[in-house]
Amino acid sequence: MTGLRALAELVRAPAALTVPGDTLLGAAAAGRPAGARAVGLAAASVSLYWAGMALNDYADRHIDAEERPGRPIPSGRISPRSALVTASVLTGTGLALAGASGGRTTLALALPLAATVWAYDLKLKHTPFGPTAMATARGLDVLMGAGATRWRQALAPAGTIACHTYAVTTVSRREAHGATAALPAGALAATGLIGLGAAALPPADAAPAHRATATAVLGGYLLAAGGAQLAATVRPDAAHLRRAVAAGIHAVIPLQAALTARAGSVRAALSLLAAYPLARGLARKVSPT
Repeated sequence: MTGLRALAELVRAPAALTVPGDTLLGAAAAGRPAGARAVGLAAASVSLYWAGMALNDYADRHIDAEERPGRPIPSGRISPRSALVTASVLTGTGLALAGASGGRTTLALALPLAATVWAYDLKLKHTPFGPTAMATARGLDVLMGAGATRWRQALAPAGTIACHTYAVTTVSRREAHGATAALPAGALAATGLIGLGAAALPPADAAPAHRATATAVLGGYLLAAGGAQLAATVRPDAAHLRRAVAAGIHAVIPLQAALTARAGSVRAALSLLAAYPLARGLARKVSPT
């Protein structure tokens, strides 16, 4: 029987804490209440994320045998077939949850999201289109929260999350071998531009307290992602790049929270922030990369 520890490593279980904020952000941008629908879509988002992680290890099993032999498949703790079955079951679960929570209009966005995840892992990851595919998946995740009838209202925050994802994914492609300083420096510059762009988005609520909250949280995002990227720029070896990638994965939480606050849902934004220290703490037990 597949051990729970190995399964958690396969799907990068704690990293899923970075995902529910996508759909909650989309719902906030579209003016939808954070009710049962939002909870169901957050669960759908987590299922699809875990599916992508399992499928990633299935597709990369031969590479991991050389570069990361301790991962569940090359170490023999999980068979390739079990990983593929896990990815398939989680994909089906995610689509079922999306349809049950948001109906056909939400499923219309969940289906291309799932297709993008599978295309990335099986075909696009190691091509020049890999970062774009990953960024597209996270952007679609935000739009799924908004729904097919209101997706246009969430385009700006979805694009912001996609840009952050693109920068992190670009660095992750070299985390096993190291790179030149230009790679993390580019990600650091992107983080700064993303912060400026997010700050420029018109707030849905002009209340000073709400705007101050959004600005403060956005500052937290810049520190969370930028600090590790700066360190990797100084020393762009594999270890520092991995830290920059992990920091970028976790930093999406304060970015989601800042954008959610600017969309007028400060309470939801503060709730999202509570996941940040938890995600970082759990990452010490199960790597998010």
